[in-house]
Amino acid sequence: MNAIKNFFLYFFGEGTEQEFAIFTLAHFAPILLMIGVILLIFWKREALQRYKHEETIRYILAFALIISDMAYYWRLVGSPWLHPGPVENLPIGVCGWAVIFCSFMVVGKKQPLFDIAYFWLLSGSLFALLTPTPLTFTGPTRFRFYQFWFEHTLGYIAIFYMIFVHKMRPTIKSAVRSYIALAVMAVIAYFVNVMIPGANYLYMARPESAPSVLDILPPNFALRLLVMAAVITLMYGLAYLPWYLKDRKAKKQAS
Repeated sequence: MNAIKNFFLYFFGEGTEQEFAIFTLAHFAPILLMIGVILLIFWKREALQRYKHEETIRYILAFALIISDMAYYWRLVGSPWLHPGPVENLPIGVCGWAVIFCSFMVVGKKQPLFDIAYFWLLSGSLFALLTPTPLTFTGPTRFRFYQFWFEHTLGYIAIFYMIFVHKMRPTIKSAVRSYIALAVMAVIAYFVNVMIPGANYLYMARPESAPSVLDILPPNFALRLLVMAAVITLMYGLAYLPWYLKDRKAKKQAS
């Protein structure tokens, strides 16, 4: 019995020393797996469009998305030794909400939710894939490692599923809608960071303690906010660029 208890304490807990390092097999393997699934969807897109149970695939994907996000909070509720609290665990984050939007998007084929999730994932959550700082103390032998990667990769799979199978695509209006939604969340995150000592939602308050791509941001709040806004705007532009080039090419061919 003690062995089982110790296993659960270990598996659902976290270490006190670094267990995960970026640019290692544990970092690249989930990303490569995600890319492989997306390429498979592209390859089988026409078969998926004709598949009589295609709707069931979307429901299964939506269920997996919701479970992957909720599992983060279930772990905290069932692990009091982690001392869960509002400093780090309120539902104020691009990745979590993008996953929730994706779940409702694939079920109802909702374009407005696609608009928000597309740009949030390709412009904000992308940094989480490049430098997954929440995994610093939770390596491949921990539950949090798998929950993190499921949550952060299933959103991309859902987005590209809707692009390849259901022909969804972003527009300029999509980018504006998504940017406004992100600005609203940033305002909420700012006030929460002010009201809760130690909170750092959307990484607006300070750099993270673990190595991150956000380390390049200045510590001064005004400059930090300005640089973040500029980078996000640039990422939005890059996310829309393939569609702009596609539309431009189609317009030239039509003229």
